[in-house]
Amino acid sequence: MADGLLGHAEDMLGCERVTVPELRFLARGLTDALRDVRRIAESRGARLAATGQGLDAGGE
Repeated sequence: MADGLLGHAEDMLGCERVTVPELRFLARGLTDALRDVRRIAESRGARLAATGQGLDAGGE
């Protein structure tokens, strides 16, 4: 979803005829995608910390 939104955002931001409702819709989609990415990153970080494979332990 994030990949599709990024492509759409690039197209919309390059267009001079974008309306405020269109930008708000895009912002909502980007916000939702970013929230999902953050949730996944936090979950993975918690699992790495629980197994001792964090960055301090030599993992990437």
